[in-house]
Amino acid sequence: MSPASKGENSGPREPESAAEAAAEVTPDAPESGAEPTADTATADAATADTEAAEKPVAEKVAAEKPAAADKPAAEAAAGDAKDTGRKAKGSAKAPAAKKAKVPAASTEVEVDLPSDIFDAKVNVPLIHQVVVAQQAAARQGTHATKTRGQVRGGGRKPYRQKGTGRARQGSIRAPQFAGGGVVHGPVSRSHAPKTPKKMKTAALRGALSDRARHGLVQVVSGFVDGEAPKTADAVSVLAAVTGAVAGAVAVLVVADRADQLTWKSLRNARGVHLIDPGQLNTYDVLVSDRVVFTSAAYESFVARVGAAGSQEEQER
Repeated sequence: MSPASKGENSGPREPESAAEAAAEVTPDAPESGAEPTADTATADAATADTEAAEKPVAEKVAAEKPAAADKPAAEAAAGDAKDTGRKAKGSAKAPAAKKAKVPAASTEVEVDLPSDIFDAKVNVPLIHQVVVAQQAAARQGTHATKTRGQVRGGGRKPYRQKGTGRARQGSIRAPQFAGGGVVHGPVSRSHAPKTPKKMKTAALRGALSDRARHGLVQVVSGFVDGEAPKTADAVSVLAAVTGAVAGAVAVLVVADRADQLTWKSLRNARGVHLIDPGQLNTYDVLVSDRVVFTSAAYESFVARVGAAGSQEEQER
């Protein structure tokens, strides 16, 4: 049997490739230049309508895409604006840079210290006696105890005189009883000894002379400029005069009580003790590292002590 007869008897022939299968399923396309058929025209019209319907949707999506793309940029711009506002706000709250403080100039005045006051003989035993007397005079002397007559109670005899076998007692407020009086206890009194004025003056001169020989007595024209008290300025001037850090040394400042500008400026300063020239004493001079006079206080002190010295000489 020939191959031709074999194919006829076996039925329809199967396509040998996918291209042939597609050619069999798809109708033949019209050749170029050929007139379109009715079915072809209908298919073209449907395709055109589909494209026309899809075009507005695509344009709408394309219009929305830039807005969506611009949204993160807008948010980023808003975030930058907020950060800028925070920075500006923070910079507004930031304190301004402090101006460098100019060190105060020394207002020390060169004076010739009188030799009878600031170059006297230093009598150590006399100074010790005067200081001990001054410390004793500072005691309050208010300590006291009660005797048996001052303690409350004990007016009745505790038991009969004889027949008990015990020691005779007249009151339970006797010193040997708990809660009784005190024998030879302290009483309120003054501990201030009587120290002559000449001894006090001689001791003060000796203490000032000891400080002056070591260059620890100074005179200043003032501590504060203006009419308002200023502790910082006064302390700066004091540090410039003494050459020491404020509070590092004990300074005795002698100023008139009427000089309220100096008193208000230095009354709370650390390491500074203020005193009126009329109250200047040996103890305060010895416990201070330096003695600083104001001009007015120095003149007042020299006039008072100098007059006392001349009076002593006349008496001799």
